Amino acid sequence: MARIVVIGAGVGGLATAARLAVSGHEVTVFERSDTVGGKLGRYVHDTPAGSFHFDTGPSLLTLPQVFHDLFEATGAKLDEYLDLTPLDPIVRHVFPGGGPALDSCADPDEFAARIGVALGDRAAADWRRLWRRAARVWTASHRDILRRTVDSPRDLAALAWRLGDLAAIGPGRTLRGLGRSHLSDPRLRMLLDRYATYTGADPRRAPAALVAVPYAELTFGGWYLRGGLGTLADALLSRCLDLGVTVRTGETVTRIDAAGGRVHGVRLAGVHAPVPADVVVANADALTVYRDLLPHPGRLAALTDRSLAGFVLLLGVRGDSGLAHHNVFFPTDYHAEFDAVFGDPGRGVRARPATDPTIFVTVADDPTARPTGHEAWFVLVNAARHGTAPDAVNWRRPGLADAYADRILDVLAARGVDVRDRLVFRETRTPADLDAATAAPGGSIYGTAGGLLRPANRGPVHGLWLVGGSTHPGGGLPMVTLSAQIVADEIGPAW
Repeated sequence: MARIVVIGAGVGGLATAARLAVSGHEVTVFERSDTVGGKLGRYVHDTPAGSFHFDTGPSLLTLPQVFHDLFEATGAKLDEYLDLTPLDPIVRHVFPGGGPALDSCADPDEFAARIGVALGDRAAADWRRLWRRAARVWTASHRDILRRTVDSPRDLAALAWRLGDLAAIGPGRTLRGLGRSHLSDPRLRMLLDRYATYTGADPRRAPAALVAVPYAELTFGGWYLRGGLGTLADALLSRCLDLGVTVRTGETVTRIDAAGGRVHGVRLAGVHAPVPADVVVANADALTVYRDLLPHPGRLAALTDRSLAGFVLLLGVRGDSGLAHHNVFFPTDYHAEFDAVFGDPGRGVRARPATDPTIFVTVADDPTARPTGHEAWFVLVNAARHGTAPDAVNWRRPGLADAYADRILDVLAARGVDVRDRLVFRETRTPADLDAATAAPGGSIYGTAGGLLRPANRGPVHGLWLVGGSTHPGGGLPMVTLSAQIVADEIGPAW
């Protein structure tokens, strides 16, 4: 039986702790915040009309089988803890210039038919052709990448890729390039580009292999958890406690002790004596690990390409807006938005708040989330990370957050959704706020920008492992949960 310390009680940390506990290890989780869940945050705003409840992180659960597997592996059933509700539409896409919206769904044939009705027969045929390629990419990724460690480019090169897989994955090709070669309708290209942001990346530089992301969502479905996605954190905490895991909130790990090339324990803020451990699992951003907890210049040098962040509005809205659960309002110029979010130092373009951004609006049809006759809106805009570098924005600049919130509401109104006179309240969450709340450097949602090769799960010293959205196999709830499975399998059982 190993003494295992898990740093961070996000989904990755809790899932790893539960898997290791059921394997017979002694597991302690230290979480700097007073609550568990990490980026799977929640917020309640009380008003005279009643309480508004928000998920302030992920708003969609995909690949539900990953979570069924997790709960079954730890001796439980997912349905005993969570109420999964399938969504149709998964996302309503509203394109610039008017015209019909496009509702995505988990039936590929039905979605292609909806594309035909909204965008024409040629667009539907294009999508079917892209879909066949996406299926090959997903199959290869799921088989060879998503459930095993990938520590270096050599690991990728050594995989027994089939020639058809390589042709579909298109090494060196971008997601934007894939869309331009397969999709004649610019609206479908915008839809495809958006999936790069699921991994925090710019579609103009993100690998074409990310076509597997929409395939997973639109094949296995998108789901809402009744009561909010934060209930997943509650369920994982319950499993951990039932399995004997010690979870200590309000405890900040300041350093990993690793003399002689192996871990020996961790140091806690305000505590003189170290906490001994045979194994340490860090559910923290890889940048935080290699900059602060276990300084390692070699690993740190590879973490400069940071993912995008998000600017959030939490709105209490009177009345019924008639929106879907998830809605995307696209801009006229998607290219200009990515220039604003990521900057381009080579062309002297600094990052800045996008003036005409894509706006993502989540309105949960859940009576537990809002008072009767009201809606709780989670509004997300792609944003540059917080900082002073050319590819960042100082989101703490006085007046910026309120001014940008005004701008977003004005843009929504221009796109036909004006709620400015129906607001009960509004609050903002900037990338700087996410940085402070979750120790995500700069508020980068996914750590490093998306790609096939992300920071390895295996640390540079014996006994150190990394899980979570900043590491392999990537960001998003199912990928984070798969990272926990990879690490728990590598550590192995206590007997």
